[in-house]
Amino acid sequence: MTLIESTSGTLKDPAVVPPGLPIQGNAPFHPNTPVQPNTPIQPSTVRRAPVDTHTAIPVLDVTIPVFNEERDLEECLRRLHGHLRESFPHGFRITVADNASTDGTLKIAERVARELPELAVVHLEEKGRGNALRKVWLASPSPVLAYMDVDLSTDLAALAPLLAPLISGHSDLAIGTRLTRNSRVVRGPKREFISRSYNLMLHSLMGARFSDAQCGFKAIRADVAQQILPHTMDNSWFFDTELLVLAERCGLRVHEVPVDWIDDPNSSVDVVRTALADIRGMVRLTRDLVSGRIPIPELRAALARGPLPASSRTAEQSPRSSLFGQLVRFAAIGAASTLAYVLIFLFCRGFMDPQLANFLALLVTAIANTGANRRFTFGIQGGNPVRHHFEGLIVFGIGLALTSGALALVHSTTTPDRWGELLTVVAANLAATAVRFLLFRLWVFRQPAAQATAPTKQAKSRTETAAS
Repeated sequence: MTLIESTSGTLKDPAVVPPGLPIQGNAPFHPNTPVQPNTPIQPSTVRRAPVDTHTAIPVLDVTIPVFNEERDLEECLRRLHGHLRESFPHGFRITVADNASTDGTLKIAERVARELPELAVVHLEEKGRGNALRKVWLASPSPVLAYMDVDLSTDLAALAPLLAPLISGHSDLAIGTRLTRNSRVVRGPKREFISRSYNLMLHSLMGARFSDAQCGFKAIRADVAQQILPHTMDNSWFFDTELLVLAERCGLRVHEVPVDWIDDPNSSVDVVRTALADIRGMVRLTRDLVSGRIPIPELRAALARGPLPASSRTAEQSPRSSLFGQLVRFAAIGAASTLAYVLIFLFCRGFMDPQLANFLALLVTAIANTGANRRFTFGIQGGNPVRHHFEGLIVFGIGLALTSGALALVHSTTTPDRWGELLTVVAANLAATAVRFLLFRLWVFRQPAAQATAPTKQAKSRTETAAS
């Protein structure tokens, strides 16, 4: 990694360390040094201190990762620089992270850097947005770190509300979101479908609560980044998701800003390939979380802002009202699942035997049903979604046995038509639904009594500590 001086365009001496740059041992941290994930974790307070804006160090460092972007780069840099000069009241720096470009991107960035004193250029020999952000952010002395895509698809008017909660100490991360009702987005149906499907998978399979993982418009406090970034592994597009999932598991506050976003029709991103890579990333991150490679309990103890959401404090809930609410939500999700099951069964039945069609329809709807009930019916956020889905598959097996048995019974006594088969499996599925609710409530999503009373004990402990 090479850092280009903005005023002269010459290579900076790597031994010269800007104020505030992290130190490892007696030697200055250099971005080419491998990141060590075993940095001692210090306990934190519940509240974050506001960022000190009266300093010579730039308060904000905006990173623009680029690869072969000679066509759009200069216009992007001048537009962003002008916006920050006019609207951002504190010191800032724009860092171009060139990811091994093979065209004229690096030369253009160096030329513009000689004109704009707030612009720095970093050249990396390895490709990958995650790799670039991790190295640049860990080496930056600024207390607030951000990044955005080079095409500036997101309206820059969202930058101020993105940064404000980080500077004030209210939030730890801030993300732009294209998937809320207040967002205004212009993009094709394929990208819209893939994006929403991916985020639905994150919610269902990993218990994520953020609405948009891949919007290229994010910011993070540097004090938080220093503790979380060394535990991220992805060097490409899944880096965003990995960072957000770890932040939520560690009890950090993620602030979302609805954005106005216009798709760049000339974008070089392969959406399908990126989506498949993201799915592989989800598998790898789940394995890391289950195996304990990432020390979530220690990170949470150091970074978490306070008690869990009220939805997880079961001691504060009325059992009777909780049961009624769970039944209503379970019934709504069950109705949607049944409709989806019918549609999938009829579609598959057109070219496969009824048992296989029943298996596929039940499997797809069971996975979605478990994720939806986990979050909406039983109010579980975070935790261990992998265990819940594994146990949900056992419940799925019971439902499969009921519906398959009903199908086998009706075929052994008569020769039903397509609608007779459908009526049989729907009736068996309704019986399986009652069993599913009981197993979800009493086994899969049941919280132990000790866990339910934990918030009360924690509150009592904090009160005793404050009194002493």
